[in-house]
Amino acid sequence: MTTHSLPKGMIRAVSSAGPHQGYMPGFGNDFETEALPGALPQGQNSPQKVNYGLYGEQMSGTAFTAPSHQNERTWCYRIRPSVKHTHRFEKIDLPYWKSAPHVLHDVISLGQYRWDPIPHSSDPLTWLTGMRTMTTAGDVNTQVGMAAHVYLVTDSMTDAYFYSADSEMLVVPQQGRLRFCTELGVIDLEPQEIAVLPRGLVYRVEVLEGPARGFVCENYGQKFQLPGRGPIGANCMANPRDFKTPVAAFEDRDAPSTVTIKWCGQFHVTKIGHSPLDVVAWHGNYAPVKYDLKTYCPVGAVLFDHPDPSIFTVLTAPSGVEGTANIDFVLFRDRWMVAEDTFRPPWYHKNIMSELMGNIYGVYDAKPKGFVPGGMSLHNMMLPHGPDKNAFEGASNAALKAEKLSETMSFMFETRFPQHLTEFAARQAPLQDDYIDCWADLEKKFDGTAGKK
Repeated sequence: MTTHSLPKGMIRAVSSAGPHQGYMPGFGNDFETEALPGALPQGQNSPQKVNYGLYGEQMSGTAFTAPSHQNERTWCYRIRPSVKHTHRFEKIDLPYWKSAPHVLHDVISLGQYRWDPIPHSSDPLTWLTGMRTMTTAGDVNTQVGMAAHVYLVTDSMTDAYFYSADSEMLVVPQQGRLRFCTELGVIDLEPQEIAVLPRGLVYRVEVLEGPARGFVCENYGQKFQLPGRGPIGANCMANPRDFKTPVAAFEDRDAPSTVTIKWCGQFHVTKIGHSPLDVVAWHGNYAPVKYDLKTYCPVGAVLFDHPDPSIFTVLTAPSGVEGTANIDFVLFRDRWMVAEDTFRPPWYHKNIMSELMGNIYGVYDAKPKGFVPGGMSLHNMMLPHGPDKNAFEGASNAALKAEKLSETMSFMFETRFPQHLTEFAARQAPLQDDYIDCWADLEKKFDGTAGKK
């Protein structure tokens, strides 16, 4: 990686595993950043000649005519235009990475499911070969719905790059540390952080500390945004200043390389003779971002009962139906429980949304046993679920003093679409066949006596 000076206060990586660059705070901001002084044109986007002999190229995240408050695009000033590749696209197979619609007639997705952590493989796996799809929903061709994956990564991508034309990628690490070297800068990511990688962004994934395991929500639809706070007001939940977008960083390196593209659920590869991460300067509002989940400020009841779990939404991807998300990303982190005369864990319910949960670390209060870090569960639309007997009995009889839930962090990918199991999820992943038994010993307590609790 070529080293150049940065604005005061910024640190450039001297190698792919060396010291890291800086970040710019804010969510959805219109950023500008340059890795060489004067590389970023001022007062116009497309001058006849760009400084340093760079090429101007726009990356559009929305249609040109999208309303101005929704329009997203970034102007890149790069060493070579991204259209320069030396080989036609060839279709390749990544057998464990699936896209919707993916409905298997001999796999039953109707049910309450839970998995132990997917074990690491003895084979070397990169970001591409280590992706394991668990569920799909909607239709990638019409750009609605999502897929939920687990990644298992042991090896860095070497002279190999990737982008998805199908989706933006929400990455939730559970183990290990990864570096995402992107066209627009470098993001280092570890457990208790997330990153969002926009549709069309080229990147390479390196292992800083492995083996690495985590979760990915592949969003086919409208991009993630901050949820409306309604009467909560201007503060709490996820605050925009805590999101970080990388400063410009580029590689000026000639080497035989490959670019793999995910397009309409298929994978294609082409050859290039250089690193495509050669954007020297850029400005715009379509860029990758990371977020520290420890900065999420939960809001809850301070007297009795508790709100719906949507109160814990970090990011939401809208659908065409107001108030009904294509995807919600919901976080259950440590927090104080103070409600009086209240059953404090999540209550029993059926939901129009489909809920896929993952455990980052610690114990989830509705399932004290069996739902372990690295594990996942799926409760599909309109299927009842809720606390197991131990959680119910404990919460029903506990002394209702102020109590802090500590050392816990789980999340949910929630979608308006039914989530269909892949063959890997149904037959190869460590499915807990006895999960449904956790409700079997719930007792009938009704005795017909009015007013008795």
